[in-house]
Amino acid sequence: MTDLGVRARTGTTVGVAPTREALVTRARALVPVLAGNAAQGERDRRLTDEAVAALRGAGMFRLSAPRRVGGDEVDTRTLIDVSAELARGDGSASWVVALMNTGAYLVGQLPDRARDEVFGADPHAAVCAQLATTATARPVDGGFVVSGRWAWASGSPWATWSMSSAPLLDAQGELADLRAVLIPTSAMTVEDTWFAAGMAATASNTFVADEVFVPDHRTLSIPEMAQGGGRREHDDEPLYRSTSFSALTLTMTGPLLGLARAALEKVLDTVRTGKPIAYSVYERSLDAPSYRLAVADAAGLIDTATMHVHRSAEAIDTAALRGVQLDVLTRARVRSDIAVAIARCREAVGLLLDVGGASSFAQSSPLQRTWRDIEIISRHGLLNAALGREIYGRALLGVEDQVAALF
Repeated sequence: MTDLGVRARTGTTVGVAPTREALVTRARALVPVLAGNAAQGERDRRLTDEAVAALRGAGMFRLSAPRRVGGDEVDTRTLIDVSAELARGDGSASWVVALMNTGAYLVGQLPDRARDEVFGADPHAAVCAQLATTATARPVDGGFVVSGRWAWASGSPWATWSMSSAPLLDAQGELADLRAVLIPTSAMTVEDTWFAAGMAATASNTFVADEVFVPDHRTLSIPEMAQGGGRREHDDEPLYRSTSFSALTLTMTGPLLGLARAALEKVLDTVRTGKPIAYSVYERSLDAPSYRLAVADAAGLIDTATMHVHRSAEAIDTAALRGVQLDVLTRARVRSDIAVAIARCREAVGLLLDVGGASSFAQSSPLQRTWRDIEIISRHGLLNAALGREIYGRALLGVEDQVAALF
């Protein structure tokens, strides 16, 4: 088992960082707080102050930040397992943690000067990440001037920085590069645009920048980063040698796994209480073979999803430790593993809702929120299951032309 997060800064020295098990245990302790605030967060369309304070206090926003600036620098598997645990309490909270750590991971690929400006100035800094190409950047002396709009900025109210993307055009107006640009959120405005059927408390609103100067040291070439060419200044940080797009995409499955597990736990508890099956001879659903088979099948599907995700995480983290990038076929297989995990989690929750019955959709039931959250997450653009399957099929057949530039 790989575990990249083994050391952390303590004062001016470097000491032992929390293990994967310790961080998962820390996340587990937050589940009751997150679950108790989930309904209010959904109504408010943002996480409650109590939930955010609990996450921030437990260091959940800096799991992927460099150890040199006080982060835990955890590997891909650890971030997935921690966010999955958090999702047992609230899918929105888990998603915000996963996406904030995407931002922290990208900051880790920048020079020390940029890292210090983020985490050195504020050890509790949180970094949003939006990689949609809905902006423009033009070079100026010392950096770039950026204007644009970036929707779906998960965690927007709590982010102190945003790692956004902007196409860089040459003198002929042709695409010369695609840059990730690190911008303080104080230099942007936020439009309240997140009105969705699920993941309501993520506050995934829209950041707007108008002629904001971004110094060069706060930028990162996305194509170079995707090939392992970040601008980091240290060779002893294997996390930031990861095959970046594979790692960033795979970590989004953590909340999905956790939500499916939460649904299983809820239905198991309901069946164990002796709930009858309406219009049948079963006074206790626990006695029905069909229900026993359904929960067994659901548990097996969730296990299958988890094993596929963990397989890919192991491949990514092992390659990072060795200082190599994943080959094309393995990167494509990661996308296939994600597609399998999505399909199996959705199938599992469908079975569990059948067992839970119509009462699962009462507004007072957390199952209906879990169902809606999974439906939203599994349709995120980077998690496109059909596209992932096609990418893998092309790679298996040796077709060089792919349907996505970065994967």
